[in-house]
Amino acid sequence: MDKSLRSFIESALGSKLTSAVPVSGGDIASAYKLEFGGERWFCKYQKGGRGFDMLRREKEGLEAIGETGLIRTPEILFLGNTEDGGLLIMEFVDSRSPSDDEMELFGRQLVQLHNITADRFGWKTGNYIGSLPQSNSFLSSWSTFYSRERLLPQLMMARDKGLLSPAEIPQNERIESQVKKYFRPSAPSMVHGDLWSGNYLITLDGEPCLIDPSVSYSHPGMDLAMSRLFGGFTPSFYEAYGSSSPLPMPDQAETDLCQLYYLLVHLNLFGASYASSVRNILKRYF
Repeated sequence: MDKSLRSFIESALGSKLTSAVPVSGGDIASAYKLEFGGERWFCKYQKGGRGFDMLRREKEGLEAIGETGLIRTPEILFLGNTEDGGLLIMEFVDSRSPSDDEMELFGRQLVQLHNITADRFGWKTGNYIGSLPQSNSFLSSWSTFYSRERLLPQLMMARDKGLLSPAEIPQNERIESQVKKYFRPSAPSMVHGDLWSGNYLITLDGEPCLIDPSVSYSHPGMDLAMSRLFGGFTPSFYEAYGSSSPLPMPDQAETDLCQLYYLLVHLNLFGASYASSVRNILKRYF
């Protein structure tokens, strides 16, 4: 951590840092474990013109989930603007590898989160998926919301970056009709929105804890599909979710179409290595 950032933190908190150690794991922001006042905190530092807004939306998402009382999120200490970005300081959560019982608990808790519903799909503000803006305009139809607010913006971005050809982009009406065809009805559910294995922790006390959300009222299959994209969670998690949920588990088509969004995000963030996976789903369903 450079001296200017350290000085900014100390000034904002009114306390001298005992230590500031880099923490690995994130692809987007810089992260540090801070020690001051006999306590440890986790610091995210996001450079760039959108850095503060990205962290503000993350804070709002963490607080929205935490306020449900259903799944733990880290306590927020500080959010602020720096000269070249933003800074978010939150509780440092010690974690360990999960047991089957703890993943079973996580599955049941996620169902409870998904049982919080709204009358429309969307969210009160736009937010981010990784470093990419994510629009959340309220819409009553899942097929309209998913096509217009999720798939189309990412498809257009991939086209503009030369990662997909114009001929590979389905017509807007085709996207919406196919989403409507393959998805079974679901109420707009509160979702984490970016639920891969790096975005949950199991505390030393065995409590699931969610981090780095991209919250919206969406189809609950989005969280389940993302959880399966890079290897999946434990069988006990899915068994507990399936036995607790009032809805059937997503079928293959629903999973594929939900994963298309996240694969497009990875394509736009990290490049052409994700193009073949995107093309396979586009060819299969559109």
